[in-house]
Amino acid sequence: MTALRPIEDRVTVESGLSLRTLTWGEPRSDQPSLLLVHGLASNAHLWDGVGAALVERGRHAIAVDLRGHGHSDRPDHGYGFDRIIEDLRLVIAHHGVDRPLAVGQSWGGNLVVELGWAHPDLIAGVVAVDGGLIELAGRFAKWEDCAEALRPPRLAGTPKAEFEARIRAMHADWPETGIQGVMACFEVDDQQRIHPRLTLERHLMILRSLWEHRPFERFTSIERSVMFVLADSGDVAWTANKEQAAERAIATLRRGRVEWFRPAHHDVHAQYPEALTDLLLRTWSEGFFH
Repeated sequence: MTALRPIEDRVTVESGLSLRTLTWGEPRSDQPSLLLVHGLASNAHLWDGVGAALVERGRHAIAVDLRGHGHSDRPDHGYGFDRIIEDLRLVIAHHGVDRPLAVGQSWGGNLVVELGWAHPDLIAGVVAVDGGLIELAGRFAKWEDCAEALRPPRLAGTPKAEFEARIRAMHADWPETGIQGVMACFEVDDQQRIHPRLTLERHLMILRSLWEHRPFERFTSIERSVMFVLADSGDVAWTANKEQAAERAIATLRRGRVEWFRPAHHDVHAQYPEALTDLLLRTWSEGFFH
């Protein structure tokens, strides 16, 4: 698949603070736009493969660099769910799209679940890609334990060529859009060394808010249809935990559905952009989100 270059825009979400968005295609009156929300320490370019596949199929999509990420502004505040949900509301309003399908990966999956609960009239439905079911407090009773276990690796100062070679070796089956999406998570200094765009302090702020999030308390009152797209990485115990969590969620949602990619990486959208796009459009055409 040839990547189609998206159009860049800026969305003001607070005085003096804006987010970068990427858009593919043109809005259609007969089909929903898609709002694409990345995960923690990621960026909008991880959706490049999906965005290109969507526009090739005549659809319209918007991906956003959330605050602190990618080429968006990086304030030292506003990393809780309430503020970021408001950012997403303003992104939808800025682009003038009517009830997009909200698709989020990992932390982004929890965000679109929260968006569907808080603003059901703004969206057509929710798709959580290997996310949306994350309740870290169930694994870590104390925040300090969570922060220690999930602290991001120290990558600052790694030579760019070394890191990129490592990513290509780990993900040999990924399309180039996925590889470049990962690389876009980093700035590169004059000596060709990488530095995460999301600082450690802001990373931990977001992780704390995710540890505090309780999506299962939202499922009973979410009006919109919710589809979970889950990745089976081959870790039997971890996959079993996800299967159990999905069953719990489906039992309480008004309308829920689970689809699996087996085997697959956590970044399903980067690894299988064409297949994920086909799933999204097929599910829409079947009437699940209507």
